Amino acid sequence: MYLVTGGAGFIGSNLVAALVQQGKSVVVCDWLGSGDKWRNLARHELEDIIPPEKMKDYLSQHGERISGVFHMGAISATTETNGDALMDNNFRLSKTLWNICATRRIPFIYASSAATYGDGEEGFDDDQSIEHLAKLLPLNGYGWSKQLFDRWVARRIANNAPQPPQWAGLKFFNVYGPNEYHKGGQASVPYHLFKQITTGEPAKLFQSHHPDYSDGGQLRDFISVDDCINVMLWLKDNRKVSGLFNVGTGQARTFSDLARAVFAAMGKNENIKYVPTPEAIRDKYQYFTEANMTKLKAAGYDHPFLSLEEGVTHYVQEHLARENAYR
Repeated sequence: MYLVTGGAGFIGSNLVAALVQQGKSVVVCDWLGSGDKWRNLARHELEDIIPPEKMKDYLSQHGERISGVFHMGAISATTETNGDALMDNNFRLSKTLWNICATRRIPFIYASSAATYGDGEEGFDDDQSIEHLAKLLPLNGYGWSKQLFDRWVARRIANNAPQPPQWAGLKFFNVYGPNEYHKGGQASVPYHLFKQITTGEPAKLFQSHHPDYSDGGQLRDFISVDDCINVMLWLKDNRKVSGLFNVGTGQARTFSDLARAVFAAMGKNENIKYVPTPEAIRDKYQYFTEANMTKLKAAGYDHPFLSLEEGVTHYVQEHLARENAYR
């Protein structure tokens, strides 16, 4: 049996679907709220759904049955300004789970983020040393909360403190794919472009406010959620592998490339409009991200990653364009 925190969310629900497809028993830890988040789980057999405030009790009662914990739950909005909420949800809860998994000898895989790299001035190397992590300066509270836990883990490892029998922190880059529909403004760019194009609007991309980048020429490492799930399933089956790992394709692509891929997948002619980047995020905007995937590959991961065109085409045609877009 596997526990997936944030299991009703974007990456979490895709992981739940994959585990259930493998015949695993799954417990979801999440708040469903009053919206349609439940639809992310509607197609799958589940052992239980528990709220986060009851997770410690659940683990104390059923810990011997848990084969692994996937900690995907977090406040993931890069625009979140409530620092106390970020600490409670993204830092302290993660520490609690780590300690429980260390005590009960349960493998622990958690979501970090490429937001920990800040403006990328220090590169995008998933070096887990205390010294390297100390150099990174996230641009927002979300990225900092993830960085804080990565650094806490690094100290635990360096000091030979109690740790789970397997642990992995995953620095997800720009993830897109099904079951992100509840995220509103924080949903991926492919999702928003599809919605705009469907209503006959131009695809809206941010103008560049940096002299080295053209409008739409900003670069990101866009990765399909399917590839993220493949990495986590591989880690589940390779319990000798532990560490902090980037999860991206290793190839940065422009937003203009992304828009063209969406138009092609929809069979539509290109119509792109460049709009000013909101001033509230302009000084915190990343113009380039690209995962260094050397470390994960050296650990033995050899699955090919979907190209931007392959991933976007699958997302659009197999999910967004269908009456039921959920996985």
